[in-house]
Order: sequence, then C-alpha cells, then structure tokens
Amino acid sequence: MSTQDMPQAEPEDAYRLRAEDTRDAPTTLRGRLRYLGPGIILTASVVGSGELIVTTSLGARAGFVLLWMVIVGATVKVWVQMELARWAILNGRTALAGYSTVPPRIGRMGWINWLWIGLDVAKNFQRGGVIGGTAAACSILWPIVGEPLSSGSLGVWAVIITALTIGLLRSNRYSVVEVITTWSVAIFTLSTVAIVLVLPFTPFAYSPGDFADGLGFAIPAGTLGLAIAMFGSTGVGADDMTNYTYWCLEKGYGRWTGPDDGSEERARRAGGWIKVMQLDVFVSWLICTVCTLSFYVVGASVLQPQNLVPEGNAVITTVSRIYTDTLGPWAEGLFLIGAIAVLFSTNIASAAAVPRLWTDTLGLLGVIDWHDVRVRARALRAFTACLPVIWLLMFLFVRSPLVMMQIGAIATGIFLLAVLIAVWRLRTLEVDPRFRRNRWLTAAFVISTIGIFLLAVYTVLEVFGLEFG
Repeated sequence: MSTQDMPQAEPEDAYRLRAEDTRDAPTTLRGRLRYLGPGIILTASVVGSGELIVTTSLGARAGFVLLWMVIVGATVKVWVQMELARWAILNGRTALAGYSTVPPRIGRMGWINWLWIGLDVAKNFQRGGVIGGTAAACSILWPIVGEPLSSGSLGVWAVIITALTIGLLRSNRYSVVEVITTWSVAIFTLSTVAIVLVLPFTPFAYSPGDFADGLGFAIPAGTLGLAIAMFGSTGVGADDMTNYTYWCLEKGYGRWTGPDDGSEERARRAGGWIKVMQLDVFVSWLICTVCTLSFYVVGASVLQPQNLVPEGNAVITTVSRIYTDTLGPWAEGLFLIGAIAVLFSTNIASAAAVPRLWTDTLGLLGVIDWHDVRVRARALRAFTACLPVIWLLMFLFVRSPLVMMQIGAIATGIFLLAVLIAVWRLRTLEVDPRFRRNRWLTAAFVISTIGIFLLAVYTVLEVFGLEFG
C-alpha cells in the first residue's frame, strides 16, 4: 500500500468528545495540581490590565477605605465562572455555543452572541491599552527613539511587541500560552507581594488600623461610584469567564471526560475532572486576590498620601513610584521588568483567546465548519495575525492606556448580566441534576447572581446619567 493510500490519522480535537480519548481524573490533591493550567492563563489576563493599572489607580484615589470591595469583587464572580466551566466540560461545548441557544435568536445566533460582538469591538481599546502599557514600560527601560515616552519610542516598541506576539502565537498551541503566562504571573506576583511585605519598614508603612478601616464594609459619602467601579473591574470579567471554557476544553477536561453515554462510569469520570477544574478556579482566584490586594495596598500606601494618580501615558511612570519610593531609584528597573512581564502575558492571553472566539463565531454563523480541525486552524492563524495589528492601531490612535482600559471595563460590566442569564439557563436545562446537588455551591452562585445583578443595574442607570453618592 502506498503512502497516499494509507488512511490519514485524524488530528486531535480538543472540542470533540470521543470515547477513545477518556481518561480517569486524579483523586489526590498532588495529582490534581499536575493538571492545572487554564486558571493561570486567566490570571494573566486579569492581573495585567486590571490589577496593575486600574486597581492601583483605585487605591491611589480611595485609600484603604474600600479594601473590602477588592475582596468581594474578586470573590463573587468566580462562582459564575465555575458554573459555566462545568457546563462546558459536561457538554464539550464552548461558551459562545451555549450563548447561541439562549432565546431570542437573531439570525443564526442568539442575542448574547451579538452582544459579545459589540463587547469585543469595545475591548479592542482595552487590548490596545495593554500594548500601550507594555510599550511604555519598554520605552522607559530602553528608549529606542528619542525620549522614553516620546511618540517615536512608544510607536517603535508597540510595533515590536505586536510582531513578537504574532510570532509566538503562530502555532496556536495551548501549551505555549500556558508556559508564557505561568512564568510571567509568577515573576510579577512574587515581586509585588515582596513590596507589600517591605512597606512596613519604609516611610509608607501601613498599620493594622488601616486594614481594620479597609475591612469595615463601609462606603463613605462620595465613593459609591468608585466602589462599584472597583467591584466591576476586579476579579474575572464576563469575557474572562467566556474565555475560560476554551482553555478548559483545550487542556483536556472535556475530552478526558468523554461523551455522555448515561453511564455511572462517565458520571464518575466527569465528577473527577470537574473537581480538577474547581481546584484550578480556586488557585486562580487565590493568585488574583493576592495580586489585587497587593496592588491596591501599595496604591493606597504609596500613591494616595502623595496625591499621585496614574493618568495617561505616564501611568507606568506613576505606578513605578511604588518601587522607587520604597526601595530607592535602583528599583525602577526591577519594576519595569516585572511590568513588562505581566502586561505582555496579558497581551499573549488576549491574542490567544480572542481569535478562538472569533473563529467560533464564524462557525456559528455558518461561514466555516468549526468542527473541521484544519479549517479551524487556518481561521485561527488568520485572526492571530490580524487582531493584534488592530489593537496596535487602536493604541496609536488613542494613546492613553488607562482611558482605553476603562472603555473596555465598562463594556465588560454590561455584558456580565447577559452571561449570568445564559449560565442560569444552561445550568437548569443542560446540566445533570447529579452535578447540581451541592447546596453550598448553589448558595454561592445565588449570592454571586445578586451581586452581579446590582452591579448591572447601577451600570445601566449610570449610562443614563443618574448619579450616586
């Protein structure tokens, strides 16, 4: 038999559940830790734009008084993320595929899918802001053209960062994304926590009383809007929850669970991989919360007493004062290296996730066959090459990373309510009752729903010009 006549091996497909791909889940904590990963990618996406710039800015404005809101904002939304990921693992389907089943449908997709498209257009500004923030840090560390924050230096670095992103993600392999984000998150998390531990030995020391005030669950007059903004910007957002289902499936949680044949063996296997996912979510939440608290504390301790609020292209320089004011001028280089690591990892996480969502959208619209691995790979490569260039142009046009990130954050807050509606429907109709029996998880999901609903109501009212506090 000639080589041409031999049957071609079917390419591995993380989005297809086959009986021959099943694998028993580990039953020990050590074994489960070996299969973590999707949450780390999500952490890179959240920590970069939200915590480094937005949360630090909020700490600089509010001081310690809203510290409790950081914890609430980082904790409440993970239960929705967990519910959506469980549905994805059990059904082997992506979040966008689930959204498309929520009525009313508009054409070939559900209304939430069209809302996501609008969100993603707005998020282009935020992603451009991440490229801009990375370019600013690189430019300060090594100005290639002119002064550190000159247009020429920022522009050249932005182009280099975009080209490097496209080059690294050319293969579109999950493992590449996981390795880059894991190392980047580890580097900057450790450096930021170290700063918090050093602060008590500097002129910007915090006291137990500061933490007591910050954990008093109070919202002082005039800070309600800031508190709501903090709740919306910290922790996972609606787009992060959506992206997480893709990473869970590409890691293998769904494929190893296998198709639903109604057997107890499959239910046992599914329960095992869901527990791995839940541990992955918990570890991700823990890292995000520690990072968020660290950024907020240093913003409140170092920047707020000096009336320094990160603004415009100087945002990186202002945030770097956290390091230089506590450790001395030499620490600026340390901060810049860490900032480049975390912002670039966020850029990598976005540039890896968004092409998958747009490719999935083309499949839902009937433009391509999402389940054809080769067709899907070609579309992914095309989006991976084009989308970072669009984000680059967004930055070159707006030139204000913080404003660009705030535009994306507002759009994410509006989309969050739609995701909540979808998760309730999918949980009720497409999740076996055996996987919904945990009363504690159900109670946490209900509390999360209430918090997100109140955030959405506030956001809508603010859009129409109603002021609070």
